[in-house]
Amino acid sequence: MCGIVGVIAKSPVNQLIYDALLLLQHRGQDAAGIVTMQDTKCYMQKARGMVRDVFRTRNMRALPGSVGLGQVRYPTAGNAYSEEEAQPFYVNAPYGIVLVHNGNLVNATALKQELFDIDRRHINTGSDTEVLINVLAHELEVAARDRELSSAEIFAAVAAVHRRVRGSYAVIALIAGHGLLAFRDPFGIRPLAFGEGEGPDGREVMVASESVAIVGTGHALTRDIAPGEAIFIDLEGTVHARQCAERPALHPCIFEYVYLARPDSILDGISVYQARLNLGETLAQRVISTLPPSEIDVVIPIPESSRPSAMQLAQRIGKPYREGFVKNRYVGRTFIMPGQGVRKKSVRQKLNAIEVEFRNRNVLLVDDSIVRGTTSRQIVRLLRRAGARQVHVRISSPPIRNACFYGIDTSNRGELVAARLGVEEIRNEIEAESLGYLSVEGLVEALALPRQDLCLACLTGRYPTVTPTELTAGRFALEAPRHR
Repeated sequence: MCGIVGVIAKSPVNQLIYDALLLLQHRGQDAAGIVTMQDTKCYMQKARGMVRDVFRTRNMRALPGSVGLGQVRYPTAGNAYSEEEAQPFYVNAPYGIVLVHNGNLVNATALKQELFDIDRRHINTGSDTEVLINVLAHELEVAARDRELSSAEIFAAVAAVHRRVRGSYAVIALIAGHGLLAFRDPFGIRPLAFGEGEGPDGREVMVASESVAIVGTGHALTRDIAPGEAIFIDLEGTVHARQCAERPALHPCIFEYVYLARPDSILDGISVYQARLNLGETLAQRVISTLPPSEIDVVIPIPESSRPSAMQLAQRIGKPYREGFVKNRYVGRTFIMPGQGVRKKSVRQKLNAIEVEFRNRNVLLVDDSIVRGTTSRQIVRLLRRAGARQVHVRISSPPIRNACFYGIDTSNRGELVAARLGVEEIRNEIEAESLGYLSVEGLVEALALPRQDLCLACLTGRYPTVTPTELTAGRFALEAPRHR
């Protein structure tokens, strides 16, 4: 799960990309990078750290040009501590290509061998993004051999990428001297949208992971890029679009709506905020049937993403909603912290309880998910120390029982508490009086999408890009490389 953005404009884009990355910072806090292009020369700055730390005034001055792209990184493959693996990635042939990628490839190991044995391309890192850019570069070379590069050749190359690559990938690539290419995997697992607006010197086109980056920088959201679709924006700002996949089907990741995306984003036509309100409404029905509201004094969310669900739940059951935690905004999201030891320490640094909201009260604590269980247990203990009489926990998503290989840091199934324990055992593990989850059916109902149109792999074990037979046979090395 990363955040990506690309822009073609008539004026310098360095500040615009920086502003967009700030709006996408929630999608990754490990590293950041920007590339701009002036004429046919590319300028790059990337490093580990938050956007505000990676780009100083001197760095911004060294990023000229009216075309560019950027990324904020959350690593799920490769080395989390390697600046070499921070994005964007660059290859000099053909044309000169720079690429940013959100997602995870499930056949990266096989592709890496193909690139070496057949395509004669060498991969020097553990990043699947380097694999992806080299596959694209090879297919562009094949498609445009002895011909002038046009949108037709570019789309043919993307179609070839779709045939070779399996997994989740939302991609933005800069082709030196030609324009900006963006495409989405045939299942649309990771989000990607584009918008347009008027800059100081003329029309601008922006592509980004979430609509908030487009609207928040003064552009109008045009639409989502469809699963399998590619758009090519030439240097004049003209948008060319084509469906490049043979059998595209929308299967967006449910975690985008539950946890990952900002509430003010719209993904594939669905308001993330409204989806979370719906989750709270559905969860309230489950609370009423399992825990008498008379036994609850107050409803309190664990910030940030569970707030809309908790507000709706409190209203539905007729109990007061309160903010019980003060959050240190200078500590990253604990779910995406690399390493369990860092996660445990960051929970203590990140949240502080407001004791007056907990003292001598029966608290209904609302969270969006339980992944490993250690964070939930520490928060329950924090409430005990603050004087809570009872702590009841309700989760606005179903138990996460299966690994995700599409760009979320749950590729090791053994770390998932719900893969090892039942609900009552998890309740005991996190030391709460009671624990309840939303059902898969309740989640699907809240998102108002047919069940077959969602990626529910982490809940059901059914993966859009891999058949049950392939999964059973172990044909694919789905255990994505963990970061170190």
